Amino acid sequence: MLDNGFPEIRQLDLFAAMDEGKFQALMRGAYVQNFPPQIEMITEGDTSDFLHIVLTGSVELYATWNGRETSMSLVYPVSTFILAATIKDAPYLMSARTLEKSRIVLIPSQDVRSVFDTDANFARAIVTELAKRYRSVIKSKKDLKLRTSLERLANYLLVQQRESDGVQSYELPTEKRRLASLLGMTPENLSRAFKALQPYGVSVDGNLITIGDQADLEKFAKPSSLIDDHTT
Repeated sequence: MLDNGFPEIRQLDLFAAMDEGKFQALMRGAYVQNFPPQIEMITEGDTSDFLHIVLTGSVELYATWNGRETSMSLVYPVSTFILAATIKDAPYLMSARTLEKSRIVLIPSQDVRSVFDTDANFARAIVTELAKRYRSVIKSKKDLKLRTSLERLANYLLVQQRESDGVQSYELPTEKRRLASLLGMTPENLSRAFKALQPYGVSVDGNLITIGDQADLEKFAKPSSLIDDHTT
């Protein structure tokens, strides 16, 4: 049963405009579960039985093939995953595991699809959310195909700085091994890339990043709102 996480869910764009009765009906079958770190919650290829909402903690979405594994994205509170598989009633294309102790809301996928058919505001919100995620995938693909690994890292650092209120020094939100996978690099290449950014004013101390010459790094990275701005 849902507890004090309920208002946080209601405020999400996905649910904010729903009819109250329909929202209550949707939540009636939902429940909150606490997961310890490094627990696989879903496995790619399995049936999408639930829509998941991260209330606390963090979740890594990842994929495997032919003995290889790569990080696809990281999910932080308060947000959902994996919506497309739920709506399409299709197998998961990614696996998910907790990175730390996490509280997750699980909403039965059948309930989501049922309310989608009867609540126009909810349906519009889902379409909008899926459109945002599609655009995010396009931006990620442009980043991967149009930029070198060094350019990807430089722009990632600028994005993280912006999300840290523009401070000169900030902590990376994830460990470097996982960051390398997210950027399509090996850990060794990531280490070399950090060193290669030193002439542009970037210094690294563990997970602490300091950007000493903002203008020089931006001149090298050439950030683009059509790739790096997640609000467009």
